[in-house]
Amino acid sequence: MGSSLSQRPSNLKVFTFSELKTATNNFSRTVKLGEGGFGCVYKGVIKSSENPLKDIDVAVKQLGKRGSQGHKEWVTEVNVLGVVEHPNLVKLLGYCAEDDERGIQRLLIYEFMPNKSVEDHLSTRSEIPLPWAQRLKIAQDAARGLAYLHEEMGFQIIFRDFKSSNILLDEQWNAKLSDFGLARLGPPEGLTHVSTAVVGTMAYAAPEYVQTGRLTYKSDVWSYGVFLFELITGRRPLDRNRPKSEQKLLEWVKPYLSDSKKFRLILDSRLEGNYSFKSAQKLAVVANRCLVRHPRSRPKMSEVLETVNHIVEASTESGSPPPPARSLVPMETSGKPKQKIGKEKEEGTDNDHDHDHRLFKEKRLKPTVAFPPLKTSPTVIKASVHPSVTTCSTYNAGLKAFGNSR
Repeated sequence: MGSSLSQRPSNLKVFTFSELKTATNNFSRTVKLGEGGFGCVYKGVIKSSENPLKDIDVAVKQLGKRGSQGHKEWVTEVNVLGVVEHPNLVKLLGYCAEDDERGIQRLLIYEFMPNKSVEDHLSTRSEIPLPWAQRLKIAQDAARGLAYLHEEMGFQIIFRDFKSSNILLDEQWNAKLSDFGLARLGPPEGLTHVSTAVVGTMAYAAPEYVQTGRLTYKSDVWSYGVFLFELITGRRPLDRNRPKSEQKLLEWVKPYLSDSKKFRLILDSRLEGNYSFKSAQKLAVVANRCLVRHPRSRPKMSEVLETVNHIVEASTESGSPPPPARSLVPMETSGKPKQKIGKEKEEGTDNDHDHDHRLFKEKRLKPTVAFPPLKTSPTVIKASVHPSVTTCSTYNAGLKAFGNSR
């Protein structure tokens, strides 16, 4: 990154707490969108910076009373989304950091994502199942976002909490990665990994990271593989409400992957056969490659994206309909949050989960069907980068603070 970037003014707006109280009707329950480990998220309305006469919807995330850990996540998120910008990352519009009579107020203001999360639409609580073509598009969008974070900047960012609830859908059903509070800078040149506390969501965490605390971008690749099986099956990675043999998604799908007749049995039944069987098989092959036991044998996200581009193109050419523009239907959000790992975990024991996800042999699995060559090059999305703004006055200082924030 050039030094000139560090001198560019920030695109993030600094909001006052009073402005955000007005925007959210004093943080009314009627505009509350959800609640997570960070705190509560509210829908708000602010004036457009480009056209003061125009109102725009935003999502306002308010830091809960979680002490230094919550503050670190707030700083990390501002630092990450303050230096990166991409069509498949949720856009951070601004932030608020004020002390008032109620204590420290830390808030983040994002673009509003009206179609909620992928997790919401895969849930059985969703009235309409997510169409197969839409799932392929989401897999492609998510791969683009991760490839950008890992490979397309002068530094590397490891997401560390990639999961379906952190993939949000905009008005046009484009998928965008969100919630960067646990993100970390990749290892400095010459080092293979970052040693860090183990945090994230257990069902998506790479086994080597859980066991050793050694973090690499291949940990995100593992999580992406878990997510692909979630798209294919419509099942959560860990579901205690299912029979014991079906509770852990990766263990449940394993016997069905080598036989095409058996493979049909794990495809989401809510699709009622409305899918491209070949594209589902190919997507499972990609998932298997991402879930290879040895992290060095897993592909880079740019390689994953190239293969997913092939799958999407082949599926479109074979006559599968493009993703429809669907209207939002009322949905009940999922009740229990997934269990977190790391210092945040309050209950449960390590015995609740199998750390040794040895599903596949260490050699890479070959695709059963050769992918056709692309007739046209896959769409390339150019992404801009702008400097960090939090408590850091320059881009380099921002990255330093981000690297030391955990």
